[in-house]
Amino acid sequence: MSAAVEYDDRHVKTSVQRRWRHVTPSSTQIAAAAAPRLLEPLDVADFGYRMSERGELADPAPLLVNLTRCVVEILAGVRHLDQLARWVTSEVHLNLMRRVTIAARSRAITGASAKRPRLTISEPLITEPLDGVVEAVVMVHQPARSRAVAIRLEGIDGRWRATALTVL
Repeated sequence: MSAAVEYDDRHVKTSVQRRWRHVTPSSTQIAAAAAPRLLEPLDVADFGYRMSERGELADPAPLLVNLTRCVVEILAGVRHLDQLARWVTSEVHLNLMRRVTIAARSRAITGASAKRPRLTISEPLITEPLDGVVEAVVMVHQPARSRAVAIRLEGIDGRWRATALTVL
């Protein structure tokens, strides 16, 4: 943590001469900055969002395929998690951040570098339990293994957002 700098006007003789002094933060300020901050799950009522009906929303299949590809690449370490921020809720973002951190530590311990995965994505199996809600499973086939990605999309403000995402 770098020290803050503030203007010291006690010794100013002209407008050209200025003195700056370094201010060391107190131990309570340091402890407050170092404390972990957990993100709360998105509550659409708090932000004035409105739930969308299925008729207002686009076909979810292309988004499901693209989200799946992005999530697998994020876990492989070749894509940044922030690229998904618009399409996922804060709870999903936080869970993915934890998995990304674990995957990065694992790669660091083994000395493996991040490589773009070779994968084939099958058509998503989609169900609609409620109006404006889609639950899907997308299979990802890689040379060494196959994975299933379960995604729940909800229509919020006229577009899909992933409110639950699990890579099995």
